Amino acid sequence: MTKQDEIMKESEMQILRPFGPSIGKIKIPQKLIETLNNYADKIIDDEKKSRELDWGKNLAGNVRQEFRLEEDFVKKSGWLDFLAQAVQNWIKNSQNQKITSFHVMNSWIIRQFKNEYNPIHWHSGHVSGVGYLKVPENLGKSSQEIKGDNTNGCLELIHGSRMFLSQSKLTIKPEVGIFYLFPNYLMHSVYPFIDSDEERRSISFNAKIDDGIFNVYTS
Repeated sequence: MTKQDEIMKESEMQILRPFGPSIGKIKIPQKLIETLNNYADKIIDDEKKSRELDWGKNLAGNVRQEFRLEEDFVKKSGWLDFLAQAVQNWIKNSQNQKITSFHVMNSWIIRQFKNEYNPIHWHSGHVSGVGYLKVPENLGKSSQEIKGDNTNGCLELIHGSRMFLSQSKLTIKPEVGIFYLFPNYLMHSVYPFIDSDEERRSISFNAKIDDGIFNVYTS
């Protein structure tokens, strides 16, 4: 072993993540996915209910339909329990703090079809998230793919500016059952997709947690 090898052995590399918000990633149980899709299908088939629960005027998306989940359903379906536990784990693993307060302000379904999109925006509350209930088999080819990248139908999370050793965005290809958690202020966007008449169905929420945990300026 050379002297340089000895130095490197004693100086093992560690990767730290001291900057930028953490993103939580978790899988929605299959039974809950089915419950959410069945509920959404019933709302879609009921024109009166669809109008009553329409949430599009409160959101940024240029998409076919967006409707909020009824509070009673959120509680009885297990969706509230899932979100509460997911956020609890995310905050605990991110900064070793235990939340004691969790209040869902609203949760909604987004129905996106080809050529529709969601412009860059952010949410209210303290914490937010998005997961996928239906994803088209084919999101279409990119006309000018760069290094094999194809952002059709993808979610893009954006923070800060791209600099040396610091990326400014995270591109996520939707996958049924995968749910992402992020702080409300994190800017994000959804790209349109093409060549498919299938629905891209996602679910989101806004919630508040302990103000003492969220508001870092009081600590």
